[in-house]
Amino acid sequence: MAHNTAELHIDLNADLGETTAGNPVSDDAAMVGIVSSANVACGFHAGDPHAIAQTVAAAHSHGVSIGAHVGYNDLRGFGRRFIDYVPEELAAETLYQIGALDALCRAEGTQVRYVKPHGALYNTIVHHEAQAKAVIDGIKAFGDLPVMLLPGAVAGEYAQSRGLRVIQEVFADRAYNPDGTLVSRRETGAVLHDPEAIAQRVVRMVTEGEIEAIDGSILKLQAESVCVHGDSPGSVTMAQQIREALEKNQISVESFLS
Repeated sequence: MAHNTAELHIDLNADLGETTAGNPVSDDAAMVGIVSSANVACGFHAGDPHAIAQTVAAAHSHGVSIGAHVGYNDLRGFGRRFIDYVPEELAAETLYQIGALDALCRAEGTQVRYVKPHGALYNTIVHHEAQAKAVIDGIKAFGDLPVMLLPGAVAGEYAQSRGLRVIQEVFADRAYNPDGTLVSRRETGAVLHDPEAIAQRVVRMVTEGEIEAIDGSILKLQAESVCVHGDSPGSVTMAQQIREALEKNQISVESFLS
């Protein structure tokens, strides 16, 4: 059943700060004017300190919440390849990445407000208990930061047991399997590209709590945040159309921390 859209609001987040050696993968300056939360790379899967600092400054100036986008230490693979870690090492690397980003944030008069794992790490801790615990332990070692995860992730259960707030997330431009996981980027149709169709899909997610899986079945889900990938072609146009479609349906875009 549809909710009363007059009272609805949703967080829009994007993966930013991924410029490495002067090679940008997204238009961060434009995206921070559209989204309400920025998942900022921490230098492990992408990003270098100078570029990350620029993104932090831009996000802060627009009042956008800044999250640490922690990932596998894999610049070459953009953090999209599984790495079999010793849990203690993964926990330490998670803590290290949050601390590095927080230092750049504090230089700008702000701070890291939440954590979102990136790429292969994000998908792995949906089901991999040892890595899920390691990531959450690393976050908890830094402090009680909310963690953004796929609904149903093992990491979410463990995070809640450690007293961390879990922000459930859906993806505007990714196809879903019938079990609620994301279709692998290696598969045809994994990434969606039609801005208008994506915008309507997001409105349905927010108002109906539904999303159509790749086989046509309907998934029921509730989420506090919607991700728009900053590195997708035409991502700025896509994000703008999503925001306009939400506002047209009396759904305000605001950080889940508001």
